[in-house]
Amino acid sequence: METTAAPPRDSLLGIERNQIEPVLPILTLLAGLTAFFLERNGAPAALLAGLYGLAYLAGGAFGLLDGLKTLAKRQVDIDLLMILAALGAAAIGRPAEGVTLLFLFSLSGALEGYAMDRSRKAISKLLDLRPPTARVRRGAEWLDVAVEELRLADRVQVRPGERFPIDGRILNGESHVDQAAITGESLPVYRTTGDNVFAGTVNGNGSLEVEVTHLAQDTTLARIVKMVEEAQGRKAKTQRRLDVFEQYYSAFIIGATVLLVAIPTLILGHEFHPTFYRAMTWMVVASPCALVISTPASILSAIANGARRGVLFKGGAHLEAVATIKVIAFDKTGTLTTGQPGLTHVQTCCELSEAELLRLAAAAERRSEHHLARAVVERAEADGLKIPEAEDFEALPGLGVAARVEGRALLIGNPRLFRERGLTPPPEMQATLETLQAEGRTVMLVYGGDNWLGLLAVEDTLRPEAVATVEALHRRGIKLVMLTGDNERVAGHMARLAGVDEFHADLMPEDKVRLLEDLRKKYGPIAMVGDGVNDAPALAAADVGIAMGGAGTDVALETADVVLMADNLMHLNHTLGLAKRAQQVVWQNLAFSMAVILVLMITTFAIDLPLPLGVVGHEGSTVIVVLNGLRLLGYKSA
Repeated sequence: METTAAPPRDSLLGIERNQIEPVLPILTLLAGLTAFFLERNGAPAALLAGLYGLAYLAGGAFGLLDGLKTLAKRQVDIDLLMILAALGAAAIGRPAEGVTLLFLFSLSGALEGYAMDRSRKAISKLLDLRPPTARVRRGAEWLDVAVEELRLADRVQVRPGERFPIDGRILNGESHVDQAAITGESLPVYRTTGDNVFAGTVNGNGSLEVEVTHLAQDTTLARIVKMVEEAQGRKAKTQRRLDVFEQYYSAFIIGATVLLVAIPTLILGHEFHPTFYRAMTWMVVASPCALVISTPASILSAIANGARRGVLFKGGAHLEAVATIKVIAFDKTGTLTTGQPGLTHVQTCCELSEAELLRLAAAAERRSEHHLARAVVERAEADGLKIPEAEDFEALPGLGVAARVEGRALLIGNPRLFRERGLTPPPEMQATLETLQAEGRTVMLVYGGDNWLGLLAVEDTLRPEAVATVEALHRRGIKLVMLTGDNERVAGHMARLAGVDEFHADLMPEDKVRLLEDLRKKYGPIAMVGDGVNDAPALAAADVGIAMGGAGTDVALETADVVLMADNLMHLNHTLGLAKRAQQVVWQNLAFSMAVILVLMITTFAIDLPLPLGVVGHEGSTVIVVLNGLRLLGYKSA
């Protein structure tokens, strides 16, 4: 029985295995039933031999091939056990029971292949999302060419409602893009000139021109498929242990079967046929088919589930490791926070309203290229304010800006700007300034010609989903820690907003690695969540490295154990829930498989269990664990 993650490559009579394997159980059943009924009606022995032979060939062909391949490596496996048991049944004149064994054996193999193929197809179908051709500019003309023929820097046109054929950067146009296939985001995101787009995603209602930035084989979509295929080939620790166990256990079963025949017949004088029959039954029921398939069936389904939701595990071992996590360490900038400054505080000290102060400040700042100025303008635009034009604009490097807006001379900048000009804020404004600075915010004061107008405070803002993620992880009993290179004041303020259990500030990369080891000793297995670039040492040092923003980030895809493609912290909750659920299913399957084997082994001698019932119990348990593992494809976090 095939138990590895790699898809089978064998063929029979020139037909690929995955094409003919589903048909073989049916052929085995039909040939076996026909022979059984004809035998009851006195059919010629030659005809019966032919029909039973056909049933044996159909039911055992691939099992024999797999068993011989393993035997060539001087190892034995479950496939060889099943073939020997079926041949043993035929040798004592019970070919119908051998057919029953091979029918259920081939049926469980076909179902197992179906389960594995579903897991793979859930990922490989992503490539079908990419259009086969792209409309590309060649000289003065637009031509439809195969995606594989696109070159870097080609200009590709993507019309409303079409899928992007390639990874690229928008040159002209704006639109909302459905990126669910790549990042798992449930809502379309706004994209405009300069933004990156990914092959397989869906354009909204805008017409776009896109510059090709990756060739077809290097797109994020292609890399996702390749990475998940590789992940499915990397076995979990439990699976690796079971593979080793299978080799020794199978050898033990064959040796014990020989002894169960030899000792009673040669030493104790028992009749050969009933003794041999009981030994063959014991060989069948003691074989660990369900036990060995229980882990890969579950692990591969879980990996496929995660990938369809923008969570990429780089192998079964990492999925297992996530299930053991007791503490998660977050980088601050770009992980818990957006990594972009946002306007968080507006306060006036005159008759102006906060909206009016923001409108005037945005007018003065709109012509500045400073990142703090962009935060002010973006907030005003988000609030729907009508921003007037500024005159006499002057940038004051390291200090702020000066401009005239609606006849009012504005001066906006840091406290140093006003100290140099001999201007002192009123006491109430000064107190607010000191409070905001103590919280780690950057404060800009606003002066209006001959009087103070107010102040604005800017800081790196929490991701919208950060607090909800922290709460969800706390409900799972996870300890949460923030690690950052920022100063103590800024780190403390952000840690309180996020709700993490503890924080450590003023850290260099090597400090984070040292702290991870301390946290591991204190709490247990630890995961590190970062951006995959500046946090690379910490990601490598953690039990599980989890990278944010995998779409388009080569370093994240290459260095992390798990990648959150949607750049969404809430996917952490799904990641932990999926890993723990997969662990539960694996142990369910292991416990069930072992219980069935023990019961069948005992009843073989206690009540002379008939071979057909032993076969049904053995192969039925294999089918059950495969189907139980397949349920993980539909897992959804609470």
